[in-house]
Amino acid sequence: MTRRTFLLSAAVASAAQPPFPVIDTHIHLFDPNRPGGIPWPPPDDPIRSKPTYPSRFREVAGSHGVVGAVVVECSPRIEDNQWVLDISANDPSIVALVGFLDAGKPGFGSHLERFAANPLFRGIRYGNLWGRNLGDQLANPQFVKDMGLLAEAGLSLDTANQNFDLLEAMLRLSDRVPSLRMVVDHLPKFRLPPGQTDRYERILREFSARPQTYVKISAVLDFKGDKVSYELEDYRATIDQIVNAFGEDRVLYGSDWPNSDPLGTYAQVFGIVREYFSDKGSAAQEKCFRLNSKAAYRWVER
Repeated sequence: MTRRTFLLSAAVASAAQPPFPVIDTHIHLFDPNRPGGIPWPPPDDPIRSKPTYPSRFREVAGSHGVVGAVVVECSPRIEDNQWVLDISANDPSIVALVGFLDAGKPGFGSHLERFAANPLFRGIRYGNLWGRNLGDQLANPQFVKDMGLLAEAGLSLDTANQNFDLLEAMLRLSDRVPSLRMVVDHLPKFRLPPGQTDRYERILREFSARPQTYVKISAVLDFKGDKVSYELEDYRATIDQIVNAFGEDRVLYGSDWPNSDPLGTYAQVFGIVREYFSDKGSAAQEKCFRLNSKAAYRWVER
């Protein structure tokens, strides 16, 4: 890190807190010391495999005005939904869980009924992870029916590990289940293949016309050359393109903590997004950092 970059990061991190409480819409909770271990992160990961509970999150995020978080699943085990709900039950810093339920498989309906009874359970994640493929599942009538059940329950669908096929599958699913709220996770991390600009811009235009879709400004930090950049200008054009497509009413702040730890501190992750929105006006800032998360997940104040 250059001296200029260090000073800029420090200035952003130490600036006054936002004048509104912030909700981080993408964190993970897990404990590798639990019986049976965990599917993610790998136990030999020296940075990300530390036990992660709400108290640890508050330690890293609280000084930035972050008062709550949406937990996103990091396990395909059904009972790990209950583990997160149990440790969140008496901790008001957790406002929602986006869990894992295996849509398209037997038992989805009963699992959905069970977990949807808990007001903290606000949706599921399904994408290119845990051996699942959203695009392939669109040919499965039971999967589409289960997405309808999800929508009827007032819950949302997050997607993960974006590529063109997944983004286009989301659009097709939106056409088939128009009432389903969907959230595109980590779109700033999307790697645009050479020569595919027109295809990407077309996809963004289609998302723009679907008011029930949202996007997370999350997983922003990345390598530029052989080093991680903490300069907003290295990310501005990418974020501009996303925000312009979805609009200020459908963008959400997410850190991806602690998956973000190998790339930077929480202050650096938060600082880049906050710096980007610093000239957007107080109303747009509060939407990104709090209000839009309520619209996307329908979480309830604790």
